[in-house]
Amino acid sequence: MHPFKYDRFQEEAISAIRQGLSAFVSAPTGAGKTVIAEVAVEEALREKGMAIYTAPIKALSNQKYRDFHARYGDRVGILTGDVTLNPEAPFLIMTTEIYRNSLLEERGRFGRCRWIIFDEVHYLDDPERGTVWEEALLLTPRETEILALSATIPNAKQLAAWIEKIHERPVRVIEESVRPVPLRFSFQCQDEWYRDLASLKTSGYSGRERLTGFQRSPFRTRRARGGRRFFKGRAGPALSSWEPKGRANRADHLIRKVQGSGGFPCLWFAFSRRRVEELAWEFAGLNLTDPETGRLLDERFEALVQKYQIPHEPSVGQMRELVRQGVAFHHAGLLPTLKEVVEILFASRLLQVIVTTETFALGVNMPARSVVLDSLLKRADGPRKVMRVREFFQMAGRAGRRGMDEAGFVTLRVNPWEAPFPEVAKLIQGKPEEVISRFSLTYATILSLHRSYGKSLLPFYQKTLHAFQAPSFHQRQAFELIERRRELLTRWRYLEGERLTPKGEFALQFYGTELILSELFEKGLLASLDLTDLSLLLLAMAYEPRRGLAPVRLPRRIRGLAEEVESYLERIHHEERKLRISPLTKRPAFQLSFAMEKWVAGAGFEKTVDPSQCAEGELIRYFRMTVQLARSLAYAKAASPALKERAKELLRRINRDEVDAEAELRRSL
Repeated sequence: MHPFKYDRFQEEAISAIRQGLSAFVSAPTGAGKTVIAEVAVEEALREKGMAIYTAPIKALSNQKYRDFHARYGDRVGILTGDVTLNPEAPFLIMTTEIYRNSLLEERGRFGRCRWIIFDEVHYLDDPERGTVWEEALLLTPRETEILALSATIPNAKQLAAWIEKIHERPVRVIEESVRPVPLRFSFQCQDEWYRDLASLKTSGYSGRERLTGFQRSPFRTRRARGGRRFFKGRAGPALSSWEPKGRANRADHLIRKVQGSGGFPCLWFAFSRRRVEELAWEFAGLNLTDPETGRLLDERFEALVQKYQIPHEPSVGQMRELVRQGVAFHHAGLLPTLKEVVEILFASRLLQVIVTTETFALGVNMPARSVVLDSLLKRADGPRKVMRVREFFQMAGRAGRRGMDEAGFVTLRVNPWEAPFPEVAKLIQGKPEEVISRFSLTYATILSLHRSYGKSLLPFYQKTLHAFQAPSFHQRQAFELIERRRELLTRWRYLEGERLTPKGEFALQFYGTELILSELFEKGLLASLDLTDLSLLLLAMAYEPRRGLAPVRLPRRIRGLAEEVESYLERIHHEERKLRISPLTKRPAFQLSFAMEKWVAGAGFEKTVDPSQCAEGELIRYFRMTVQLARSLAYAKAASPALKERAKELLRRINRDEVDAEAELRRSL
């Protein structure tokens, strides 16, 4: 099928697929796992069956759809919540959430499916979304073979044994620890470059495990002389008058070192959008590309923004200046189409440097010759701490282009006052963390399972990865929480005996917002809202304000709606606290109401977005999530015809221009 010789682990996996055996493949990022998925798809289609490819994020789903569409044309479709194209095709690309939801809503829908591919299956231990993967694996029909693709993990055999147990079928485990393109590590510490851990400790750490004393800033960025900066972009914090012990790492020194060693193209990972943009503007002032390459980049950039119909967006004008210098940045706050333009330019090998957040590392097939990690510390539900080994290799694994580079080069920027030396060494030499269950059923999932399993959900829970891994005490705690959630659903008349009430049927359409929307539905509030207020309510259900965002004072009319919704939420929270249910139902956030009011009234996107409250990419993401909620409302069985029509009109008002993900994807084909 492919014109090249397969690696050992690829041959083993392909052999299992051709024997009709499920397989669990654990291999380093960039090793070539996608090749195995392509064989599974080909086998399914050759046998006149169906194949499904699930991915953790919509951007990756879109990329896979474009890749497979080039090969299979109309035989491939996509379902992501934002996009529905060719849904009856024999080969479907889906987000894992949509696949899970489809199985809950219609168990026999994928009866013809020969192979299901779970890409990035180590997402099982994602704190927020891991339970979706677990439920999707549990609900997969027994007649469907499973291909699970994972980054390197130490407990692949355990996860495969769980799949074998719940589906009563053999699962072949294929593990690979060697990358086809080896990684070579170096370190910037106190503005010196070290090529191995021994010299880093001897000189950078002065032979100690950790340096002590006051060190305020891990890195130093070039600033302006005479009150001006060398680069355009948002202002960063001014340098203070203190003089740190040792020398601060200089980003411009390091990028010059990467350039001088032939390390371009380079992916520079940073962990805040502000930092990403600052670094990109700084690098643009360093003349990292030649005039001819700059001219080619300018031409291709203009052609792409015309193709995607975004030439006049303010962010496009800013990115244009960077691209001419061989530099770009990439993060979730960008317009989705502009992110795609950046990815296409990087794939053309003309861009020298992309400064990006770690989302670029997740599945997007954009390897570089070198990778730089701006910091080893990340924030995860609390204070910043050294990242996990698996997270590190997800990013580091983007270094080294197969067939082009003899090695991938990874540079870690180390602050010895923040990161103890043993933790730095662990990132390079340690094993990735085990994947553990994050199982936690939503109310909507419990309602769906109640419809299938009746009053006893214990048989379902006993099949979960959580039950497979956890000690008996934690198993009892998890199942008791499920039962307390179901008790709330019974008390509030979502359930009556074996059946669901109309309110329960309504709640099935909404995952994560089911209680509050269903209570508002039952009390008649949804039916009483006009088009604008309905849009504000649905957006408030989707929106999650970023930490540290300044509060917004809402006008009286919107404040009245917010207060009424809050009163219902307080009753829900009161009941959840009584029953010791945690986490509590998410609180709606109305801070983006001004933007939605303008958009529903027909304003253009440039008149709608307010960068001080929400970046362009974020606003589009939340508008698209609102579209998904409106679509669910439009097809909710228990909703009145008038409410359904209002929801359909809302879809037409919101899902247009920059928000229309389906039109955006069609333009990219």
